[in-house]
Amino acid sequence: MIEAVVFDIGNVLIEWHPEEFYDREIGQERRKRFFAETNVEEMNLSIDKGAPFKETIYATAEANPEWRDEIRMWHDRWIEMCAPVIDHSARLMAALQAKGVPVFSLTNFGKESYDFAATHYDFLNAFDRDFVSGRLEVIKPDARFYEILEEQSGLSGAQLLFTDDRTDNIAAAQSRGWQTHLFEGPQGWADRLVAAELLTAQEAV
Repeated sequence: MIEAVVFDIGNVLIEWHPEEFYDREIGQERRKRFFAETNVEEMNLSIDKGAPFKETIYATAEANPEWRDEIRMWHDRWIEMCAPVIDHSARLMAALQAKGVPVFSLTNFGKESYDFAATHYDFLNAFDRDFVSGRLEVIKPDARFYEILEEQSGLSGAQLLFTDDRTDNIAAAQSRGWQTHLFEGPQGWADRLVAAELLTAQEAV
């Protein structure tokens, strides 16, 4: 029996496409060169693992003077990258909680950037339990991240239904016996929640 539903956040509750942001700001051709010539993806991964948000980005900018302004945007205009909300997913989260179903987050997210996002997106403050990689200094799909959720919630295996947009993160959950749903859009997730009898079709709209 499902005792809690676990949401990833990026591309499940909030769209996360930095490339699209930079395509708009500097053009696709220059963006491709920017990503190829800098370590911004590794930089972001280090923030997800607990490195300080502004200091890490600004240090990376100083180490790459040709791309200094573009890299600083990762901090200074970060909320524009972390957008928009996937409204249907947010409604599903609220609908589950309205029925008394606990909802957890399990997200690769910097600790400071998460706190900042929570000042813009109220639902980030509404999880019954939140498991944020930057706070715990471990990221999906590392098994330890999943273990921490189990230890702190007292739930495991088929008691948990987890959605994520990445197959490696889903596979890690499946290896622990969790029920899973690969997120490819909010309607598919809604249908899964209805199939699990956690929501009615009307509640999942």
